Amino acid sequence: MSMTSPLTSNEYNEYYKRYIDLAISAPLLEGLATGMLETHEFFESIPNEKLEFRYAEGKWTPKQILLHIIDTERVFAYRALQFSRASNVEIKGFDQDEFAANSNADNRSQDSLLKEYMAVRTSSILLFKSFNEATLKRMGEASNFPLSVRASGYIICGHEKHHIKIIKERYL
Repeated sequence: MSMTSPLTSNEYNEYYKRYIDLAISAPLLEGLATGMLETHEFFESIPNEKLEFRYAEGKWTPKQILLHIIDTERVFAYRALQFSRASNVEIKGFDQDEFAANSNADNRSQDSLLKEYMAVRTSSILLFKSFNEATLKRMGEASNFPLSVRASGYIICGHEKHHIKIIKERYL
């Protein structure tokens, strides 16, 4: 899979620009593969006493953040799959706070969460590897905004970078 033309701002909601900007410098598959290793290594290095730490009332723990990264990746990979198959559907958004509140992340082991992360990321890499240039440019609508297949992949990459940065700044 190669991407010969640059991503354009009409391929995603402006809200996601902050994630795309963190990821766009690397080819998509490279970003997914590198991110998998870096994210796994980062979360594995968090001391046990910090895994359920909240830096303020109502904020997520690192375990909840990891499961949020996993859930969000599943959502965006599904969007990419839907749009890649040229389905003319509008995909509704998801409530990340409701997902986190019902995730049970803090009752799971770090090992369990990391295994799930690796499985989901491996699946995403295989999915994006299957797309050709035309497929990557296919568009759909998610949360009432246009979204391309390839923008979904870059959002996955940048989203995890964003959360790792926050954990480094506020949790560790």
